[in-house]
Amino acid sequence: MPTAVPFPSPTPSDGPPSGLPPVAIELRGLRKIYRGRDGRPDKEALRGIDLLVPRGSFFGLLGPNGAGKSTAINILAGLAIKSAGSVKVFGIDLDRHPRRLRRAIGVVPQELNLDPFFTPRETLELQAGLYGVPKAERRTDEILAALGLAEVADAYARSLSGGMRRRLLVAKALVHRPPVVVLDEPTAGVDVELRRSLWRYMRELNAQGVTIVLTTHYLEEAEQLCDRIAIIDHGRVVACDEKWALVRRLDEKELLITVDAVPAELPAALSAMGAVREPDGRIRIRYRPSRVRAGEILDRIRDAGLSILDLATREPDLEELFLRLTGSRAAAHPRASERLAPAPG
Repeated sequence: MPTAVPFPSPTPSDGPPSGLPPVAIELRGLRKIYRGRDGRPDKEALRGIDLLVPRGSFFGLLGPNGAGKSTAINILAGLAIKSAGSVKVFGIDLDRHPRRLRRAIGVVPQELNLDPFFTPRETLELQAGLYGVPKAERRTDEILAALGLAEVADAYARSLSGGMRRRLLVAKALVHRPPVVVLDEPTAGVDVELRRSLWRYMRELNAQGVTIVLTTHYLEEAEQLCDRIAIIDHGRVVACDEKWALVRRLDEKELLITVDAVPAELPAALSAMGAVREPDGRIRIRYRPSRVRAGEILDRIRDAGLSILDLATREPDLEELFLRLTGSRAAAHPRASERLAPAPG
């Protein structure tokens, strides 16, 4: 995919002021209650969530189905009305300046909401007009080229492949040069090539200073892309921190040790540490780094008269943390063939 089109900060008249504040999105006490009908009870989708998304971050918003992620995004996009709380984007208050706030964000929905009888060029021109972008300032051709849609710019949307339509959704979200882009399950059901090309483009936008907010069920995807992550469950934020800090909360590591000769029974000193003999002959030891150092474990192995031939370590990942916090097994890693290409540079 070609290089991303630069998106400079909007001017004071059409979005956030120049010299953007350090916080891109601020949610305080955000609640959403869907009123029950026909005798059904009310449904509280958001239960007073507080969330800060720093400017320029690649922020992951994760949670099981029904956790409240899409509700929060719909409130930001103006598709749902909050029941209580405050919403600000770069200091623009949703209650006081709803139009200015919506100009500051671009939302890529999960659903393919495209008019089948509009071409990509017409779609972007219409979207730019809806946002009040003057014709002289529109960059339709540049955006189409950047997202690999130049060759199909004048074809009906109904004739495009699923991957092309997904790219067109991204293009629609960028026509007004928003400093915040929200991606709601953007790679659900798409092929490996599109997944990788989309993330390369989003990394480039993020490198230019655009704040990216991502919701996804591919936890490995979030782990590789995001620098900060929040996990929502049952309408509440159960964790929010930098990615590495979240994973460290588990305070677990695993050593897999190959020794020259494994005894029939492990020495008592190793068994006391929870050591287990694997079927392949290796010794597996799980420990808490806050309490035990790896060096102490290796010393005990040597004291037991065993010679270490090889050593491997395994640390917990985002999926393990997600399962611990939510108890959900709905999320799964993509297959190995679908894994992301390494970040450039």
